[in-house]
Amino acid sequence: MLAPIPPRPGTRFSGWRIVVLAAIGLAMTAPGQTPGVSVFVDHLMAGLDLTRSEVSLAYLVGTLAGATAMPRVGRLIDDRGTRVAMTVVGGLFGLMLAAMSGVTGIITLTLGFAGIRMFGQGGLSLVSTTAVAPWFERRRGFAIGLSTALGGALLSLIPITSAFIIELTGWRTAWLVLAVAVWLIVLPIALGGLIDRPADVGQQVDGTPLHTENPQGRPTTGPAFTRSQALRTPMFWAVCGAVATTGMIGTGLAFHQIDLLGEQGLTPVQAAANFLPQTVASLTATLLIGSMVDRFAARWVLLVSMLAMAGAMVAVPFVSPGWSAMAYGMLIGAAGSSARALEAASFPKLFGIPHLGSIRGVVSAISVASTAFGPLALSLGRDLTGSYVQVLLVLLVIPLGIAVFGLFAPAPRHPAAANRPTQPGPRDPLT
Repeated sequence: MLAPIPPRPGTRFSGWRIVVLAAIGLAMTAPGQTPGVSVFVDHLMAGLDLTRSEVSLAYLVGTLAGATAMPRVGRLIDDRGTRVAMTVVGGLFGLMLAAMSGVTGIITLTLGFAGIRMFGQGGLSLVSTTAVAPWFERRRGFAIGLSTALGGALLSLIPITSAFIIELTGWRTAWLVLAVAVWLIVLPIALGGLIDRPADVGQQVDGTPLHTENPQGRPTTGPAFTRSQALRTPMFWAVCGAVATTGMIGTGLAFHQIDLLGEQGLTPVQAAANFLPQTVASLTATLLIGSMVDRFAARWVLLVSMLAMAGAMVAVPFVSPGWSAMAYGMLIGAAGSSARALEAASFPKLFGIPHLGSIRGVVSAISVASTAFGPLALSLGRDLTGSYVQVLLVLLVIPLGIAVFGLFAPAPRHPAAANRPTQPGPRDPLT
C-alpha cells in the first residue's frame, strides 16, 4: 500500500489541484477511447489485412471483455483509495498500449482492445472522475464538471497527436510512444499528486476548517448506499441507461464518422473536422450540467441528454457540408458529455461517498460494454441496407425510452430511512 502523503495542516485547499490532476488523468485515457482508436483503424485494417467489420467485431469482443474488470476497479478505489488505484491502472494501461504494437491478427488485436479498453477507457476514467468527489460537497457538481471539461479538452488533442506520430513513425511505434507517455504522466500524478481525502493532509471537504467531530474530513450528513442498495433504485438504472445509450450510439457514430459523414457529402477532412464542434459542445455541456446537477433534478438533466441524442440521430439524413454538419456535431457532443457529467456529479449526492467506487464501477462496466455494440451495429446495418440511416432510426427507440423511464423514476431513498417518520424540510434539488 502506498504511504500516505504527510499532513500539511494550514496549507491552501488542495481540492482544486485534485480537479486539475484528475483532468490530466482523464485526458490520458484517450488512447483507449474510441476517438483515439479511430485514427488507427485504417492502419490496422491495412497492416493486418482485416475488413472494417472484422476490426469492429474485435473491438466489440475486446470492449466486452474489458468491461468485466470495472466492478473490481471500483472496489479497489473504495478499499485502497484513488492513489493506489491510479498507480495500478496506469501501469497496466501503459503495458497494454505497448502490447498493441505487436498485434499480428484478429485474435491478438481483440486481446489488445480488451486491455486498452479495460484500463484506459474504463479503469483510468473511473479513477480520475471519482478522485474529485471526496473533496467537495456544496460545489461537487461544478468541480466534477470542471475536471471533466478540462480533461475532455486535453483528450481531444491526443487523437490529432497520435495521427501525427503515426505519420512520422508508423502505427506500431505510435502505440509504444503512447505507452511511454502514459507512464511518464499518469504514474507521477498517482504517486506524488493525488490525495485520497482531505483529512490525509489536515483539510476538510470544501476547504472549511477541520472539526474534531468530523475527523475523517468527510461530509457530516448525506446518504451512504451500498452497491446492492443503489442497484435496487430505479434512478440508478435511469442514469445508467442514459450513460449506456450515449456510449453505445455515440461510440458507433464516432467510430464510423468519416464514412458516415462521407455519405452525406463531406470530404474526409470535413468529416474529421466535425470532431471540433463535438468537442466544443461537449466542454460547454459538461460545465453547464455539472452546475445544474447542484441545483436541479437529475431527471430533467437526463431528459435533455436523451433528447439531444435522439435529435442527432434524426438529423443524420439532413446533414450536409456547412452549418447542418456543425449542428449535428454539437448535438452528439452535448448528448454524450451531459450523460457522463450527470452520472459523475449526481451519484455522490444520490448515493453518498463511502461506496461510490463500487457503485460507479457497475455503471462503468455497463458503459464500457455498451460502447462495444455501437460500431458493429452501425457497420452491420450499413452492410444490410447500404446506409447508416435505417439502423439509426431503429435505435431511436432507446434514448426515447430512457427519457420516459427517467421522468417517472423516483428519487432514491435509503432503506435505513424507510421507517423514519417523515418531517417537512427543504426539497432535495435532485428529486
